[in-house]
Amino acid sequence: MNSSPVLQLQQVTHQFPNRPVPTVDSVSLSLSPGEILALLGPSGCGKTTLLRLIAGFEQPQQGEVAIAGRIVANADGMVPPEQRSVGMVFQDFALFPHLTVQENIAFGLGKGDSRGQVAEAIALVGLTGYERAYPHELSGGQQQRVALARALAPRPSLVLLDEPLSNLDVQVRLYLRQEVREILKATGTTAVFVTHDQEEAMAIADQVAVMRQGHIEQQGPPEALYQSPASRFVAEFVTQANVLPARWNGQVWETEIGSFAPEPSPARLVDGSDTADLMIRPEDIQLQPSASGHVTVGDRQFLGRDYRYTLLTPSGKKLYARIPADRTSAANGAAPLPPGTPVHLTIHPTALRLFPTTEEAVNGAKGRSLPVI
Repeated sequence: MNSSPVLQLQQVTHQFPNRPVPTVDSVSLSLSPGEILALLGPSGCGKTTLLRLIAGFEQPQQGEVAIAGRIVANADGMVPPEQRSVGMVFQDFALFPHLTVQENIAFGLGKGDSRGQVAEAIALVGLTGYERAYPHELSGGQQQRVALARALAPRPSLVLLDEPLSNLDVQVRLYLRQEVREILKATGTTAVFVTHDQEEAMAIADQVAVMRQGHIEQQGPPEALYQSPASRFVAEFVTQANVLPARWNGQVWETEIGSFAPEPSPARLVDGSDTADLMIRPEDIQLQPSASGHVTVGDRQFLGRDYRYTLLTPSGKKLYARIPADRTSAANGAAPLPPGTPVHLTIHPTALRLFPTTEEAVNGAKGRSLPVI
């Protein structure tokens, strides 16, 4: 079995004219056959530009791009997109309105066995019976299936998907993200999927690369990023974590909502500082009403499977907790907590993570932080 990388990037850098810094800066990654990689990050982080570099729509100023063991781009030149054995699924579907489903899928295929390839692709995405339909006669989800079938029909080495579900309704997105993964896995297709939706990236991808300011901040399986974020940025962006300033008093880390001893609990961080940022995930917080509690419930939202509480600390900082709805049901005698309720927070020590107060000690960043999500 061939285990050579289908996609390999080595120190790829791209800077647009009149931009002060590179949009993609020294990015390296490798993707094995059949793997799905999600490029995840906020708007402007460089993920779409990186996808365009892989596709052949942009040329790197430094580094190289290799697909299926063949160098397709470097600073000296690049192979045109149509010669890279790459399929592309765009955000707006990019279907030809005057062509039928089968004609859209057949577009760009050689005469050879194109009829068989088209029929196979249509069956794969569950559109048998719609061969003669035009795009305007299809729903958004069906149009996206046509776009995916068109990308898969030539049997490319690599498929690139640029936020393909962002224009669809929420319920359609939830259904299609699972369907897209199943189709890619059924065909053994190697794919790169761009998204700014954390849940979507976790649900679809085998590997997630979190991008920030042109760099890959952390890459790994979804579980690894969620359980062991490498930086405060990843913790906040991927796990939607609460972050509190903390100070080491010689035995525990003190915060405005209480003292904690994360397990394992370092007496100091790597840089020797006695101040840090303490990360707490919303789902790791347990709430008990308490007249002596220093934290109060500011708001409560019912989300079906759980309640999302906005909590206010003594300094006015907002924290968020997610409590399963079955814990606050009439069956177990507990009622949802109304706004204004003082509460005591319980957090298991193993659920806590510490990060340097500024991220310079971790990755040489400028120390900028995001608001708690």
